[in-house]
Amino acid sequence: MIPAALEWVARFRRYMRSERQLSRHTDSNYSRDLAALVKFCDRSGLQDWAALDSQHVRAFAAKSHAGGLSPRSVQRRLSAVRSFYEFLLREKQELLDRQRRESTALGASANAEAASPELAMLMGLRGNPGHDVRAPKGSKRLPESLDPDQMARLLEIPPGDGFVTRDHAIMELLYSSGLRLAELVGLNVEDLGSDRTVKVLGKGRKERIVPVGSVAAKVLDKWLHERAAMAKPDETALFVGRSGKRLGPRAIQTRVALWARRQGLEMHVYPHLFRHSFATHLLESSRELRGVQELLGHADISTTQVYTHLDFQHLARIYESSHPRARKKGS
Repeated sequence: MIPAALEWVARFRRYMRSERQLSRHTDSNYSRDLAALVKFCDRSGLQDWAALDSQHVRAFAAKSHAGGLSPRSVQRRLSAVRSFYEFLLREKQELLDRQRRESTALGASANAEAASPELAMLMGLRGNPGHDVRAPKGSKRLPESLDPDQMARLLEIPPGDGFVTRDHAIMELLYSSGLRLAELVGLNVEDLGSDRTVKVLGKGRKERIVPVGSVAAKVLDKWLHERAAMAKPDETALFVGRSGKRLGPRAIQTRVALWARRQGLEMHVYPHLFRHSFATHLLESSRELRGVQELLGHADISTTQVYTHLDFQHLARIYESSHPRARKKGS
């Protein structure tokens, strides 16, 4: 592609980082996906973004899948394409509006010849070529979860030093409130409410307030007492490391896996597993799908509904093992 076309990719990423507040992980995914799109365009002889149509995008998705990308990853790649073109179309409209204002001020009419080089490159865009393109269907991957007994075993942390108390508080809060890892990392002391709640900054920088269970609240109180002697004077983070500064996601992942091994759990345990377990156990007990959606901070209830499939599997196992007409002969 021509260099001017590539500059729009850089602009898009700057926009997503500054205005959409994307995480570094998401930004890295967008970078890889759009780099793959540029490579596809080069091989297809496409010089600018207006030349890409829906057939090209379908071919791009098909080649990505044939190259070993999972349906889930192809869907993410298509989402990046759609977001990029939404940005280009918005920029085109803003440039057109600006040209009309300038032309009116000069007493002249806007025309294609008077368009700036930036606008001239986008004039050929007629729509979003990724809108009607769908990724290949893949098997529905259900989230893992710990059962209540496994969770209780994991959280039976014996008393120890300040770092043991910190780790215990982290895991209790993850399970008590269903937080994402990034949400927990970003917590400050002031986010803890006096009414056993915590204010969370979720995806899309959307705030929500979630309850903190009584057990988690007690362990958090112990940690706050220990933290006073461990945190740097100007550090606002709720959880800090040996440096006295905010604890990072990698350190939390490492500590959670370490405690799982210490507590004798044979499966791989990671921070998001607490969130899956939180949602699954709540739905098994309450059946309140909308309430769980609010607590998890899901924008779309279909994201929460995956946990109902887990619950159905649990019920199906009970049925198979308990109902006289469900058991196979000889079992």
